[in-house]
Amino acid sequence: IPLCKPCDTIMEKRHWEATACCDCLAHTCRRKKELKARTVWLGCPEKCEEKYPRNAIKNQKYNIFTFVPGVLYQQFKFFLNLYFLVVACSQFVPSLKIGYLYTYWAPLGFVLAVTMVREAVDEVRRYQRDKEMNSQLYSKLTNQRIPADMIFLRTTEKNGACFIRTDQLDGETDWKLKVAVSCTQRLPALGDLFSISAYVYAQKPQLDIHSFEGNFTREDTDPQIHESLSIENTLWASTVVASGTVIGVVIYTGKETRSVLNTSYAKNKVGLLDLELNRLTKALFLAQVVLSIVMVALQGFVGPWFRNLFRFVVLFSYIIPISLRVNLDMGKSAYGWMIMKDENIPGTVVRTSTIPEELGRLVYLLTDKTGTLTQNEMIFKRLHLGTVSYGTDTMDEIQSHIVQSYAQSQAAAPKVRKSVSSRIHEAVKAIALCHNVTPVYESRAGVNGETESAEADQDFSDDNRTYQASSPDEVALVRWTESVGLTLVNRDLTSLQLKTPSGQILTFYILQIFPFTSESKRMGIIVREESTGDITFYMKGADVAMASIVQYNDWLEEECGNMAREGLRTLVVAKKSLSEEQYQDFENRYNQAKLSIHDRALKVAAVVESLEREMELLCLTGVEDQLQADVRPTLELLRNAGIKIWMLTGDKLETATCIAKSSHLVSRNQDIHVFRPVSNRGEAHLELNAFRRKHDCALVISGDSLEVCLRYYEHEFVELACQCPAVVCCRCSPTQKAQIVRLLQQHTANRTCAIGDGGNDVSMIQAADCGIGIEGKEGKQASLAADFSITQFKHIGRLLMVHGRNSYKRSAALGQFVMHRGMIISTMQAVFSSIFYFASVPLYQGFLMVGYATIYTMFPVFSLVLDQDVKPEMALLYPELYKDLTKGRSLSFKTFLIWVLVSVYQGGILMYGALVLFESEFVHVVAISFTALILTELLMVALTIRTWHWLMVVAEFFSLGCYVASLAFLNEYFDLSFITTRAFLWKVCAITLVSCLPLYIIKYLKRKFSPPSYSKLSS
Repeated sequence: IPLCKPCDTIMEKRHWEATACCDCLAHTCRRKKELKARTVWLGCPEKCEEKYPRNAIKNQKYNIFTFVPGVLYQQFKFFLNLYFLVVACSQFVPSLKIGYLYTYWAPLGFVLAVTMVREAVDEVRRYQRDKEMNSQLYSKLTNQRIPADMIFLRTTEKNGACFIRTDQLDGETDWKLKVAVSCTQRLPALGDLFSISAYVYAQKPQLDIHSFEGNFTREDTDPQIHESLSIENTLWASTVVASGTVIGVVIYTGKETRSVLNTSYAKNKVGLLDLELNRLTKALFLAQVVLSIVMVALQGFVGPWFRNLFRFVVLFSYIIPISLRVNLDMGKSAYGWMIMKDENIPGTVVRTSTIPEELGRLVYLLTDKTGTLTQNEMIFKRLHLGTVSYGTDTMDEIQSHIVQSYAQSQAAAPKVRKSVSSRIHEAVKAIALCHNVTPVYESRAGVNGETESAEADQDFSDDNRTYQASSPDEVALVRWTESVGLTLVNRDLTSLQLKTPSGQILTFYILQIFPFTSESKRMGIIVREESTGDITFYMKGADVAMASIVQYNDWLEEECGNMAREGLRTLVVAKKSLSEEQYQDFENRYNQAKLSIHDRALKVAAVVESLEREMELLCLTGVEDQLQADVRPTLELLRNAGIKIWMLTGDKLETATCIAKSSHLVSRNQDIHVFRPVSNRGEAHLELNAFRRKHDCALVISGDSLEVCLRYYEHEFVELACQCPAVVCCRCSPTQKAQIVRLLQQHTANRTCAIGDGGNDVSMIQAADCGIGIEGKEGKQASLAADFSITQFKHIGRLLMVHGRNSYKRSAALGQFVMHRGMIISTMQAVFSSIFYFASVPLYQGFLMVGYATIYTMFPVFSLVLDQDVKPEMALLYPELYKDLTKGRSLSFKTFLIWVLVSVYQGGILMYGALVLFESEFVHVVAISFTALILTELLMVALTIRTWHWLMVVAEFFSLGCYVASLAFLNEYFDLSFITTRAFLWKVCAITLVSCLPLYIIKYLKRKFSPPSYSKLSS
């Protein structure tokens, strides 16, 4: 329940996005607004003098004022569209007018209308999503995301603490323990929060989600109460309260919350293919201007030559056809439709329809771990006792040993000798006691509607129990002990209760608990058994930490290695029995160390370490974090396709390394170089040198070390990391994930793809050239922010290998063919003008030009979006085919030059052929050359196609039929009596044959003597 909010006023800022400069300026202004520390009074919003942002999120790119200028700018910043606008505007000048206005303005208007409608639909969807989120009213939060950053004041839990889930903020699945401010937790009643005079001082908002500094002050007591606040007293926005009810005071809202500060703003993504085509159109424009100058020069620069020059530029404007943008945009929409209709990847959604070709050009894939590669469901897989090992298929043996050992102890309680049965009993008991798990029972409504929480404490029924812990590993271990007969039924701050297979309750008093830290890599607990009074110290931890603590053995290291190779997360469990005197001595020293002022942490650690000696090794456990379906074959497929995979996770180093092995992100025979923690330039330099000496090994690095390396040795680090077959970055903040993406883009100039499922992956997804979101268990934040949304990680294989590859190859062929269609007619115009005294008169006028670009050739040319070189099954079977695409050979200056030569040859043949064969009238030249041109284009489409589709055949015959049918109405341009003669037919067939036959022969010879890789497979 937010007691008060910093303020309820709204600071509105108009954000103009008409130009990139304005966009950048606005972004800078928004960032530069000084963030300030604040004092928030409990229950007294009127005491707040500062104005703070309203608690709302905004994902829209435009507002009502900036939409039209913003969209127009995004369109006309491309040379192609700007060129068409200038040419279309020139037709308003009478002396420059070449044809009808509609031949220039209709296509341009169509392109802009389609773009505006598409952008408007996207904007409305974003607005509706934002409105739905922002209109939610909160006063009490029940299993919902916390809507603003808060200080934790009070909870219903007896121990004054609660667990929260932070997976959408930092990607970690461990539940975090948060502690209420002790001053407010001690208040007798909830209402007292409003009657006390108290305030919270909070530091200014900042990016770091793992730190906070503040103070809580209560003024109406003598003396005043001052309490320092740290990260453990905070509840950040986007986290979920997992236990109890909490009451908090809001300190940061809206764009000042940690989650929003760590989210980057969406950018307009432009595909590499579009940029390449933009470069080619600039080259074509240059050729067009040169051709126009040549024409004017051959005229001898006579008369108003400058006006003639511009008329020639307009006359040759078909070199760059406006239908290029129309065809490509419609092609992109078709690819998006094909992706969403693919039954093999159900539930896939294309949210950004402008970049499907990017899926075919990827070199780096940056993936999250939790929820993306893994299901985040831990399953107990292996128990190893040194001489004997138990797997999932032999767990029933363990169960029978446990039942047997407790039956014996109840019957006669003999001295248990160290048999296998007793060793299993000791191991299972240790696992059931050494943890931080709390069983929780759902309170059931009583007769009066009140909850019977008191009853619930006695109701230890299995179906009513759930477990809470700061780590899913812990829960997996306790669930396993329950499955073999030893059940954790109750826990509070001072005791634990276990239920045996026969239903007997065993009580253990918790004397001390030593929590897990990333430095110690282990946790311990000292318990006293109620029935016997025996004191035992149990400890479990990572093998590297425990190897020196347990008694000498010859199997631990080897078995840990074996389990790690299987991808299991290992924990070593050990115990030590303590006498009453030993424990009292330890407790005195421990309490003394905790009270010391200087070097407290070191002294406490030293006392605990005095116990951690010669411990009895009980067992080694193996827990598996279940991978998503088909993760291993999918990663192998991507690797074979030449895609380098980097795993960026907020999780711990050990966990990340384990998943990298189990998912085969790092292959079995590969070494792993764990980058040691570095904090300054010197350490970073030494560690980088050590890493440079390693060859063909995967890199594992933490976020802190990465930051230090990037500060001092950015270029060197990226260069080394890019040579690695795989890279794992653990403990990454959301901002760091996005920073890594941008680094790869800057240093390698290759295309990047980011995939994730949580709110902490949004920045990375938006920064990448192509962002893919997975609809996870934890909401749709990543899925909504992504360009493509999928339901399972395994779908990425088909999305890239089949759809990405096809989209790129089809668009490359379509783009070049549309350019060829423009260049061939411009060549004919140039030949015509040069023969007829360099007159700037159009060869084909009015409807002939419009018909040529639309009804006569549009459908066959557009049918190229259905073309494919290999079947989808073949593309998935041979992912190496994908590797060729990254070199960009389907659309390059080389392929473009070949199309230019083809266009010049065909245009020349068609025009000269018609001039040579025409008899008496010029109108015959137009009829012969135009008909031959249409036939040539239809034959060239047939030549380009690699796999025929029935719609392609329909399109070819439909276009030919349309042309033949329209001849009856084109008497303005053609002599109808001449068209029906036999002479017309043989002349058209002869010219068409000369223009196309050599190309068919060349294609046949090329396929026979130098076939492309895909044709070898298809044959």
